Amino acid sequence: MRLIIGNKNYSSWSLRPWLAMKVAGLDFDEQVIPLYESDTKEKLLEYSPVGTVPVLKDGDLTISDSFAILEYLGEKYPDARLLPVNIADRAKLRSICCEMHSGFFPMRGTLHMNMRKNITIKLPEDVIANVERIKDVWRNCREEYASKGPFLFGHFTIADAMYAPVVSRFKTYGISLDGACEEYSRTMLNLPEMKAWYLDAIKETWIIKEAEIE
Repeated sequence: MRLIIGNKNYSSWSLRPWLAMKVAGLDFDEQVIPLYESDTKEKLLEYSPVGTVPVLKDGDLTISDSFAILEYLGEKYPDARLLPVNIADRAKLRSICCEMHSGFFPMRGTLHMNMRKNITIKLPEDVIANVERIKDVWRNCREEYASKGPFLFGHFTIADAMYAPVVSRFKTYGISLDGACEEYSRTMLNLPEMKAWYLDAIKETWIIKEAEIE
């Protein structure tokens, strides 16, 4: 398998499948295509007609979109336990994954992912509402599945991969966390695979001005 991703410092979408594949111990090659450069679109179109990252190439199969890739991996590698076994738990997982995938636009538009930075800014009301909703998601999951492990559904699943960029954003912008949310954030940030992504991101020399924080 080959995973085509964008800059590790900025590409929240790319982090999701990369992290899941690493935690699951899957064998794959990665290829970084820097975003927002003059030839970025041309390079991406060589791998997918969508022209975005991430892209997973598995033999003759091409899968675009982070959530689609995660679903595919969960189904293809059941032993990796990226999806819960219980059908009700899978439904709950997909619900919060879809909420992340298609929502929280104020937060995502204001709190750009940038792993090199640590900064505090005044949050607009709509961003605060997004942050509080995400905290509710984390609290509810941890309350229900705490006995099964430290992740959202006990063991690491695609839900944790979907929310990993948010963990990074909250760290970058100094979002106040406590209780179950702080414990969950610490669990994610202490993952060896998450630390490895951070190290790669910090070493990158590419700069995307739109995502830089002053």
